[in-house]
Amino acid sequence: MEHPIFKKIENANKPDFGNILSKSFELFKKVWEQALYHVLISMVVVIPMIFIIYIPYILFVFSMTGRNSYDYYDSYGYYDSYGYYDQPDMTAYIPLFIIYILVVFVLIFVVQAIVFGITAHFFKVLKKEDMGTTEDVGGYFDLIKGNYKKLFGLSLASFGIALLATLACYLPIFYVMVPLQLLVAFYAFHPELSVSDIVKASFKLGNKFWLTIFGLVIISSMIAQLGVLLCIVGVFFTAYFVHIPMYYVYKDTIGFDNASGENTEHISS
Repeated sequence: MEHPIFKKIENANKPDFGNILSKSFELFKKVWEQALYHVLISMVVVIPMIFIIYIPYILFVFSMTGRNSYDYYDSYGYYDSYGYYDQPDMTAYIPLFIIYILVVFVLIFVVQAIVFGITAHFFKVLKKEDMGTTEDVGGYFDLIKGNYKKLFGLSLASFGIALLATLACYLPIFYVMVPLQLLVAFYAFHPELSVSDIVKASFKLGNKFWLTIFGLVIISSMIAQLGVLLCIVGVFFTAYFVHIPMYYVYKDTIGFDNASGENTEHISS
C-alpha cells in the first residue's frame, strides 16, 4: 500500500518563492546559534575523516620521493645515472591502491550518512522554533541511532544519482540537485519511510515544483556562502541557511499532521 505522503504531494499547494525566502530570513534570526552548533558538530565528524584519508597518501608520496632521490646516488654520494632507470615496479602497489580507494569510498559514505542524520536533526529544530512548540527534538545524533542502515542507503543513493547525472554530460546535475536537497526533509519528518520511498517522494515533489525550488536552492546557496566575507569564519554561521527554505518548501506544500496539538497541513504563511 502506498504511503499517504504521496497523496499529499499530489494535492500539494504551490510554494511561494518570495514568501519562503522572507520567512527563511526571519527563522534564521532565531536558529543561527543552533545552525552554528550543527556545523561545528558536522566538522568534528568530517575533519578526522579527512586526516584518515590523506595522511596515508601523503606518507606514501613522501616515502617514494625519498626513496627515488636516494636511489640516484651511489654509496659514495656520486650521482648514479643507472639508478634513475632502476626504479621500483609500481604495479606491485596496485592492490594497495585498490584497497585504499575502496576504504576511502566507504569512509565517505559513512561520514555522509552521519552528517545526513545531523542535518535531519536541524530540520526538527527548525520545526520547533518555527511553530513554537514544546516538542522534544532529541539529541544531535538521535536520528542516527537505529537508522544507520537507512542513512547509509540514502548516502549511497544520493551519490549514485549525482554520479549518473554528472556522467550524463553534467547538465542533468541541475535537475537532480532539487530532489536531492529534499531528501533530508523527508527523512527528518518521515523516518519510517524506506530509502526508495524517500527518494521517490523527493523526486515527486521536486518535479512538481522544480523551477521554484531550484531558484530557492540557488539563492539560499549564495546567501549561505556570504559568511566567507566575514573573515571566512562567518561561513560557519551561514552554511546551514540553505536548509531553511527546504524546510518551508516541505511545510508549505505537504505540511505536518496533528502533532503537539497543532495541525499545519498545507499552511502557506
